[in-house]
Amino acid sequence: QLVESGGGSAQVGGSLSVSCAASGYTYSTYFMGWFRQPSGKEREEVARISPGGGTTVYADSVKGRFTISRDNAKNTLYLQMSSLNPEDTAMYICAARLPARPWVYWGQGTQVTVS
Repeated sequence: QLVESGGGSAQVGGSLSVSCAASGYTYSTYFMGWFRQPSGKEREEVARISPGGGTTVYADSVKGRFTISRDNAKNTLYLQMSSLNPEDTAMYICAARLPARPWVYWGQGTQVTVS
């Protein structure tokens, strides 16, 4: 189970953090990722992080502004967002997968609105 929290409203240029609490599987062996889906648009991958946290990958649209991290002791994934702009408005969804496997676990999402 993946449960996101921390979404809300932010001003242009502001910052916001979202979290994802994981349970029911061996969290530390899974890749974790953040996706976002604006209303009426397709879902896109924002960032992902390796099981140990040593490797991160970002979409070009958020590189340098967003930071993904994880705490394997707390089974929690984080996304720190800064320099927000209206195009970042979306439902932010966390996901998990094993190495070289499809994304298999998905959260319900938390809404982020930038205005």
